[in-house]
Amino acid sequence: MATGDATPAPRIRVGVLALQGSFREHMTLLQKVPGVEVVEVRTKDELESVAGLIIPGGESTTMALVAERWGLIPELRSFAKAGKPVWGTCAGMIFLAEGAEGQKEGGQTLLGGLDITVSRNFFGAQINSFETRLPAPECVKSHGSTDDFRAVFIRAPAVLAAGPGVEVLAEYALTPEERAKHGRDKVIVGVRKGVLMATAFHPELTTDIRW
Repeated sequence: MATGDATPAPRIRVGVLALQGSFREHMTLLQKVPGVEVVEVRTKDELESVAGLIIPGGESTTMALVAERWGLIPELRSFAKAGKPVWGTCAGMIFLAEGAEGQKEGGQTLLGGLDITVSRNFFGAQINSFETRLPAPECVKSHGSTDDFRAVFIRAPAVLAAGPGVEVLAEYALTPEERAKHGRDKVIVGVRKGVLMATAFHPELTTDIRW
């Protein structure tokens, strides 16, 4: 008969890019997920130490400028190309897109990886922020709880077009006013391709750890 304590299961080390934005909120929620060790990522060595990465919401142009200044852009691109999981929320979605509309003068650096075109601040300014409930995709429903989820949008982007092989995880049906303004009935707000995922909303501002 075996004696002593059982060997604890290894923990998955997940990093949150901590250059700017809501990285602390992500870390707080991740600490509630069993089997996960969460660390802040600001350097090449910290990035190399993690198995997966979250790029949080914030100001995507500022985030890109800080990443460039600290020499992280090539490292982040290599990380994603190496097949390691990356999840971008809000500004992180813009960062992972291959193309973005509505960029500030001079543009901004994009990591790319997801064959999507996004519209920055599709839903307007901070004052236009809102929350709603959206149908949960199967990958979220498989973790139990409800068949929908709380989606918080803060100066949020939206996906205008997604290429082949990009899985749509969530869509938002526009209000009559939004339909009149944008000339469409709905927009994509959550996507995945392989180990890359992006959401326009902020699960880290809720208590839902299924994402």
